[in-house]
Amino acid sequence: MNEMSTRAKTPTLEEMNLIKKFLDDTTLFLGPDPEIMQNHDLMPRTEIEDDAIGKVSDAHTVAKIRDRIQSGCDEGYEMVEQMGAAPGAKWGDVITGVYSASGDLAIASAGGVLIFSALVHHPIKFIIKNWMNDPTVGVKDGDGFIHNDSRYGNVHNTDQSMIIPIFHKGQLVCWVASTVHEGENGAIEPGGMPSMAESPSDEGLKMSPFKVVENYQIKRDILTFLQNSVREPKLQYEDMKVKLFACLRIKQRIEETLNSDGPEALMATLRLTMENVRAEVKRRISEWPDMTVRSYIIQDSTLRENCVVKINCKLTKTGDRLIFDFRGSSPEFTNRATNTIVAGLKGMLAQVFLCYVWPDLPRGQAAFAPIEVITDPHSIVNCSYDAPNSQSLMSIFTGFTAGQHAVAKFLYSCPEKFTRVHAPTFNMINTFIWGGVSQHGETLGNLCADLNGMGAGATSSRDGEHALAPIFATMADIGEQELNEEEVPFLQLVSKKMTRDAVAPGKYRGGQGYTMMVATKDSEQWGFMTTAQGAKIPPLQGLFGGYACGTYPLSKVKDVDVYDVLMNEPERFRHSIEEIMNEQPFEDADYSTHHMGMGFEISKRGELFMISQGAGAGYGDLLERDPENIIKDIEEGLISPEVAARLYKVVFDAATLAIDFDATEAARAEERQARIKRSVPYAEFVNGWNKPKPPSHLQYFGCWGDDVGTLYMGAPDITRRGDQPRPNYMMHPKDVRIAELEARLEAAGAMGDEKK
Repeated sequence: MNEMSTRAKTPTLEEMNLIKKFLDDTTLFLGPDPEIMQNHDLMPRTEIEDDAIGKVSDAHTVAKIRDRIQSGCDEGYEMVEQMGAAPGAKWGDVITGVYSASGDLAIASAGGVLIFSALVHHPIKFIIKNWMNDPTVGVKDGDGFIHNDSRYGNVHNTDQSMIIPIFHKGQLVCWVASTVHEGENGAIEPGGMPSMAESPSDEGLKMSPFKVVENYQIKRDILTFLQNSVREPKLQYEDMKVKLFACLRIKQRIEETLNSDGPEALMATLRLTMENVRAEVKRRISEWPDMTVRSYIIQDSTLRENCVVKINCKLTKTGDRLIFDFRGSSPEFTNRATNTIVAGLKGMLAQVFLCYVWPDLPRGQAAFAPIEVITDPHSIVNCSYDAPNSQSLMSIFTGFTAGQHAVAKFLYSCPEKFTRVHAPTFNMINTFIWGGVSQHGETLGNLCADLNGMGAGATSSRDGEHALAPIFATMADIGEQELNEEEVPFLQLVSKKMTRDAVAPGKYRGGQGYTMMVATKDSEQWGFMTTAQGAKIPPLQGLFGGYACGTYPLSKVKDVDVYDVLMNEPERFRHSIEEIMNEQPFEDADYSTHHMGMGFEISKRGELFMISQGAGAGYGDLLERDPENIIKDIEEGLISPEVAARLYKVVFDAATLAIDFDATEAARAEERQARIKRSVPYAEFVNGWNKPKPPSHLQYFGCWGDDVGTLYMGAPDITRRGDQPRPNYMMHPKDVRIAELEARLEAAGAMGDEKK
C-alpha cells in the first residue's frame, strides 16, 4: 500500500457538522459546565453591543437609563420583600437584577443579598449555551426558567432564582432575574440547610436551569412536581409567583426605556456600566501599595464533629492585579456539607468590595470581574460536584472574613479611601432552623431571621454597630418575632437582649450580638437545629490589636417546662444565658452546653434552647480605649465591671462607676512595661512557637506553616498534595461513639464472648 492510501482522509465541513450534530444529539448528561462555573469575568463585548455603543454613549443618557433601571430593580426587590411568603423574603434575603444579553449582571437592586451578584450569571450562561438553540427547550418571549443548584451557580440549594429573557421586536436584549432564600427544599432535614447531608442526594431539590414558565404562566405540571418535592407546597407556589411578577415589573420598566430610548440605548447602558465599573476597579487597585498580606481563619467543626479546619488566604497586589490565593485551605470533606463551590466564595469576596471597600460603585458583577482567585482543586473553598455543599456558608463566610481581614491592611495603606477601614464583621448564621407540624397542623420548615443581626466590626474611628446586618446583604431585617409566632408553635422567650461579656474589645470595640431563647409550646412534632461554627474557636480575627469576638456555644435546659414556671413561679425565670446556666434556677432540670452544629432535634414543650448572635471584631489597642466609653459599655450591660477592669486596665469606683483617670493611666503604663518584659525577639518567638507538624491530639485540616502544597487530612501522618485530590471521609458520629463505648467495655473486661 502506498503512503496516500494509508493516510486518514480529512473530513469535509459537512461531515464535521454531522459529527457535531450526532454528538450534540446523543449527549448523555448536561452536568455543571466548568468553563462557565470557573469564570467570573465579563463576557466579551458583542458586535451588537459595539454597534449600540457607537450610536449611544453620551454619559448623561447612560446615567439616566441606568438610574431608571436601578429604580426598576429596587421596585422589584420591594415587591418580593413585601409579598414573599418565605421568611427570607420578608427580611430581605432577596435580590433582583438586570443582565446583559450575554448573561452578565449589569445592575442589581441596592438592597438585598449582593453575594448573588457574582453567582446568578452562571445559570443564565448555561441557558444561553444549552437551551437557546435546543429544539426541545428554546428561549422565547414569555419564557421563565427556575434554578437553585449551586453547582450551576448559586449559594446553596435554599436559594431559588426566577429568570426571564427580555425581547424587543424578536431580538434578545437582556435578562431579568429574582432570587430568594426560600428555605425549605425537601432536604434530609427541614429548613433547607441540612448539616447531616453526606452526599448531594441528601440536600433536597437540585434544579439545574429549566423552563417553568411559558407565555408568562407557570406550568402546572412542573409546579406540581416541585410542590410534591418539598415540605411546604404553598410556599413553593406563592414565591414562584412572587418572583415571576417581580421580574415582570422590572420587564415593564425596561420596556418603557426601550420605547422611549430604543434598544441600542439600553444595551449600550448595560455594557458601558459594566465596562466603566471594571475599569474603575482596576484604577483603584493600581493605587494600592504593591505588597502581600497573609491571613487565615479557623473553623472549629464540620457541624457534625469538632475539628480544626483552616481557611488560608494570601492576598497579593501588583500593578492593577489583585490576587486572592486560597491554596493551603482544607481539603474538601467528601461526606460533610461545609464545602463550597468556588463561585460561592467569589460571590462573598465580591460582597467585601461592594459593601465594605467601594460601596459607592454600582451593584453588579463588574466590581469583582478583574480580581483573580486561586484555589486548590477539591478544596473546601472549591469543592467537586460530588461533594455536598448545603452548608457552604460555613466556608464562604470564613473565606469572606479572611479576605476582609487582609483587604483592610491594604485599605489602611491606601491614600484615597472610599470607606473607613473596617475590622471583620461577625460571620456566622447564629439562629434557629426549625421544622415539624405547626399549631395549625401544617408541615413547615425554615429558619428565624435572627441570623441577620450580625454584630458589625469596629472601624478606624468608632465602635461597631450592634446587630447591624448580615455580611451577605444590605438593608436586611431581623423580622418581627411576634408575627412569626402566629405561624409557628414556639416562642422566643428572650429575644434581642444584648449578651454580656461576648463583646470584642479594642480601642474601638465590635458591635454586639443578642441572646435568643426558644421553647416549643403548641406542638408535639416540632424541633430545632443550629448550623454555625465558633463555639470553640472564634471564627474571625481582630484588626491592629483589636480582639476577636467571644465563642458562642449552644445551651440547653431539658427536663423542665418553662411555661409552667412562668405561669406559677415567674420569679424563677432568668433572662440571660449567663444567669440560667450559672444559677441553674430550675430544680431537677438537665443543663448542658454543645457546639453549634446541632442536627435536627425534636423538642418537648417548655425545654429551653439558647444561643447568642456574635459580635464584630475590635479595632486597635485596648489600652487606647477612652475610659468613658468603657464605663458606658458597663452601664449598657455589654461588659461586666470585672472583665472591663482586667482587659482595659481602667480604674473606677465599683459602686458609682466614677473613673480614676490618674490611676487608669498608671495601670496602663504598668501594663505596657509588662508587655515589654513578656516579649522576646521575633526569631526566638518563631523558634519556640513553630512546630513541624500539627498536634496529634487534634483533627487538623489544611496546610501547616508556609508549605501550602501539603494539606493535612485530620492527622499528622495523613496528607495529600494540594494539586492531587484524594477522598476525605469522616466517620459517622454514631460510629465514633460506638467505638468509644466498646473501648471502655473492653477495658473493663465486659465485652465477653462478643470480642472473640
